[in-house]
Amino acid sequence: MPEPNATFPEKQPERTPEDQLETPAECPEKPSRGARNPKAAPSSWKRDYCFGCGPANPGGLQLKFVLGPAGESYVCEFELAVQFGGPPGHAHGGIVATILDEAMSKANKLRSRIALTRRIEVDYLRPVPLGQPLVVEGRIGSVRGRASYNRAELRNREGVVLARSRGKFLMVDAEKMFARELEVERREAKSRKNR
Repeated sequence: MPEPNATFPEKQPERTPEDQLETPAECPEKPSRGARNPKAAPSSWKRDYCFGCGPANPGGLQLKFVLGPAGESYVCEFELAVQFGGPPGHAHGGIVATILDEAMSKANKLRSRIALTRRIEVDYLRPVPLGQPLVVEGRIGSVRGRASYNRAELRNREGVVLARSRGKFLMVDAEKMFARELEVERREAKSRKNR
């Protein structure tokens, strides 16, 4: 739940049950194609609080991607709830950028890569409506060494492109980069198991 607006309390809307967290429409997850990359996410990661796709983050988007029909992209169908609003009836631009970033990031699974966003550029073409069916699709444009140059589009149900993005993603060794966090995760899991 957002913090009250201390500067302009009169601008803080009253929260009603309808304003509470709504989960976007779900898309069943399909496994990515290709051989398992040793630098892929370790199976020991039990919780996922990613704002874009984390099922354990009740305040997040909880986007669920599937492999696209041709096997060359990742796609998610969803609707945005009111808490992701910016202009009246429409999504906040930062949320739109997050959705596009998530789609481009998922595209890295096409090459069995774990990669982090280095740079993203977004073209906002039309306002993105809240509470209406939307589709985001991410794909890899090219790969050079550790870098993937990916693209994504956010469309409405009629197929009209509302926003598109380009991004550069750098492949990382997740076990090495997140070693400290993984160790904490393992200790917490062991502690829960011993209770």
